[in-house]
Amino acid sequence: MKFKRILEDTILNKLETSKKGIIVYGPRQAGKTTLVNDIITKLRLKTLFINGDQSQYVDIISSRNLNEIKKLVSGYEMLFIDEAQRIPEIGINLKIILDSIADLKVIVTGSSSLDLASKISEPLTGRVWTYKLYPISTLELTSIYNPIEIDDDLSERLIFGSYPEVFLYNSYSEKYEYLRKLTDAYLYKDLLEYGGLKSSNKIRDLLKLLAFQVGSLVSLSELATTLEMSKDTVSKYIDYLEKSFVIFRLSGFSRNLRKEITKMDKIYFYDIGVRNMLIDNLKPIKDRGDIGKLWENFLIVERIKSNEYKNRFNSNYFWRTHTGAELDLVEEKGGELFGYEIKYSNKIVRCPVTWKKTYKNSKFELINRSNWQEFLTR
Repeated sequence: MKFKRILEDTILNKLETSKKGIIVYGPRQAGKTTLVNDIITKLRLKTLFINGDQSQYVDIISSRNLNEIKKLVSGYEMLFIDEAQRIPEIGINLKIILDSIADLKVIVTGSSSLDLASKISEPLTGRVWTYKLYPISTLELTSIYNPIEIDDDLSERLIFGSYPEVFLYNSYSEKYEYLRKLTDAYLYKDLLEYGGLKSSNKIRDLLKLLAFQVGSLVSLSELATTLEMSKDTVSKYIDYLEKSFVIFRLSGFSRNLRKEITKMDKIYFYDIGVRNMLIDNLKPIKDRGDIGKLWENFLIVERIKSNEYKNRFNSNYFWRTHTGAELDLVEEKGGELFGYEIKYSNKIVRCPVTWKKTYKNSKFELINRSNWQEFLTR
């Protein structure tokens, strides 16, 4: 099944109304190439396709030679560079193209910001629109399925995740094999190539530990001791994993350092299926003891997708005090605070008294099985 991505209309509009280039980041296998190909089909522009994984034209596009680049793109209306992080000096060369070839539309994708972001941030300031494409979001499913169908499919997504290809398979064995290949072949590729890491073993061990600690405070010192690595190395690896769109961190929210926990982060996965595959647990929901962790991770990442696709760029945190009061997600936007407690059951949970007293004008909401879709689509 093919899904229309929310970013499609956004990027089409920018390409039709702006002279800036487009950069699309996102995890491998999230559908970036498919998205761009759909855009090209709708625009009906003659497009030159360059793949950073292949050698053809890479020498020219990284040459800084405007005359040679002009010869290469002559006769084309659009330039599409896929896996651009693999192309040497891509930032300065994109700057040359955007500054010197006014009528050429440019769209670039990258599966990792490890190398690409550092190369393009300064040369391309003010010259590009930047977007992130995630695995399929609940918001995108609403264009195909009704609320009952989405709820019926929830248990599958909590086990196998939301990568586009997962939706193509019906059997457990097909989904298992896809996720196994994804975690083995793609998860560490950019880390090993651009992070200067020599082996995936330590990364996989670290990810497995993080997968078991979803929703918990993460101690870098404990991870370092368990993995027999330095704390700085663990911190570096986590940073690389974030830039490769495997995991993300939430920091503790605080305006009163004596009461609130801020020194440790929580770490979540961009895709639940990847998380489950790392711990080799694709058991049905009824047989799991970690449904609370899955539900929390799922709703937080889905909320992040939804907010970003709707251009609501909040600051995201968790909140916890030393006495045990907590909120799973805190959003700070427009000077307002919104606190959310996430529960898989429909048990009634009240707003923590400490939160209400400390942040008197803040909002609180319980998110559970009865209102989760509304939370992700409003």
